[in-house]
Amino acid sequence: MTVVNILASILVITGSMTLFDFDAKSDLRNWTIVDDVVMGGRSDGKFKINESGYGQFYGSVSTENYGGFSSVRYYPGRKIIEGKQIVEIRLKGDGKSYQFRTKSNMYDRHSYVYSFDTNGEWETVQIALSDMEPKFRGRQLNMPNYPGKYLEEIAILIGNKRNESFQLEIDYILLK
Repeated sequence: MTVVNILASILVITGSMTLFDFDAKSDLRNWTIVDDVVMGGRSDGKFKINESGYGQFYGSVSTENYGGFSSVRYYPGRKIIEGKQIVEIRLKGDGKSYQFRTKSNMYDRHSYVYSFDTNGEWETVQIALSDMEPKFRGRQLNMPNYPGKYLEEIAILIGNKRNESFQLEIDYILLK
């Protein structure tokens, strides 16, 4: 049995669904940067595969012109995720706070949001889908938390209401 077959068997047994597993050959065509420049801001985010084969989201956030956020978004196509309860992200942050965001339908105006802190080391962040709150432009909405049936968009956003540079490396994102 090859290593690939063993890993595939482990994923089937554990019921995990890989949303993205970064390596030197990763195709980033379905990833895009959305910064506050869409509303006149001056933040500047970038996303690439770094020399170690990880996804690297980096840049600077500016509060000029009423700005203050940068995000990287991934469009995996419509995924049926019923039965999945946890998002797991292996990452290395810079000690700053970030948001993990998802949408059931990419055309929804609202996102389901969960904030997490990074510690500057490699770590595994686990997020219960049921803890993801509906928000629109930073405001809490009077709706239930993430229903966890479908997924069409995921995003990582930084917007800490201050001018700062940032860097976040991502190894993988999966659902359990």
